[in-house]
Amino acid sequence: MYVLFETLPDESSIWVYQSNRKFSDEEVAEIEESLKKFIEQWTAHGAGLEASYLVQYNRFIIIAVNQEAQGATGCSIDASVHFIQELEKKYNVDLLDRMNVSFKQGEYITYKPLTDFKKLAKDKSVSANTIVFNNLVNTVGEWKDYWEVPAAESWHSRFF
Repeated sequence: MYVLFETLPDESSIWVYQSNRKFSDEEVAEIEESLKKFIEQWTAHGAGLEASYLVQYNRFIIIAVNQEAQGATGCSIDASVHFIQELEKKYNVDLLDRMNVSFKQGEYITYKPLTDFKKLAKDKSVSANTIVFNNLVNTVGEWKDYWEVPAAESWHSRFF
C-alpha cells in the first residue's frame, strides 16, 4: 500500500539505489509512475506493505517500508531488487553497484568509482568537508540525518 514518504515513521527500513548517470526529467516521471505501481502491489506473505519512494536529484531511487505495519520478508525484498534490475535494463543504468561514490561538487553531483574517490581524497581534490551521499543508511531516520553529510561524518571518513 502506497503512502506518502513523509508519513513513514523514522524506524522504517530504507534502500537507496544510486544511478551511474543522471536521469532526464522524462525518465524520472516514468520511473516514479513505475515505482508507485510497484509499491501499490508490493506484498509480504499476501499482505500489502506500507511503503513509499522518492527520486532525489534525478539520480537516487529510495524505497522505504514501515516494518511495524507489515515487515518486508526475503521474498518481498527479492521482488524489490528484481524491480530495480528491471529499471536497470530499461534505462541502461547501474543501480546496484555499491562500489561507487556520489558526492557534491558545488551544485553538481559527481559519481565516481570508489578507487577514484580515494585518489581524489589523496590528491586533496575532495576533503572531509565534501558533501557525500551515505547510501548505507538503514532507516528513514538515518536517511534524514546521515544520508547527505560531510565525508568526515560518514564511512567515507576513512579516506582522509
